[in-house]
Amino acid sequence: MTAFFEALSLGRSSTSEALAIFDDLDTVDIDFMIGSWKGAGFPTDHPWDGLLETYHWFGKCFKSPEAVQPLVFTTANGGKSNVNPIWMIPVVNLIHQKWVPKSRIAGRLFQMCIPIFSTKRARARLRMTHYRGKESATMIYDNLPINDVFRKVDRGTVFGVMDLKNLEQPFFFVLRREHCAKG
Repeated sequence: MTAFFEALSLGRSSTSEALAIFDDLDTVDIDFMIGSWKGAGFPTDHPWDGLLETYHWFGKCFKSPEAVQPLVFTTANGGKSNVNPIWMIPVVNLIHQKWVPKSRIAGRLFQMCIPIFSTKRARARLRMTHYRGKESATMIYDNLPINDVFRKVDRGTVFGVMDLKNLEQPFFFVLRREHCAKG
């Protein structure tokens, strides 16, 4: 756990260092993940570093094992809205080409369009899966080839790794407990 906070305070880590930190952390079960979590990227020189923050990502909301909102964003008026990941398919395709705009303007335009992309329906679920030699709670997207695997930093913080099919380098993020968005 100390290595996690040291890397977090430095603001950057290599992929191999982040994987070593992830591997050393304890697993979490599904019940531990229930609730709302505020997210932030964990920089590892990944092409996505800073991307979620640019687009005003708030985090994730786990209402039950079958009802997960994987993409909660902050709206232009400061509220929160659940974005349907199906709209992220073009972004995932661009990411494989290592090109997604990370400008303030792009983020603001996306934020203004959030009402178009919003959903009230759950778009992911939680399951226990094996990843890197341990079984831990994993968020599985309904319509994308993405699994987010979680490890426990402390009772209010988890370290996540996004496992996306055909992505050369894993993407890391941190979640801290919050309150669920309404609708």
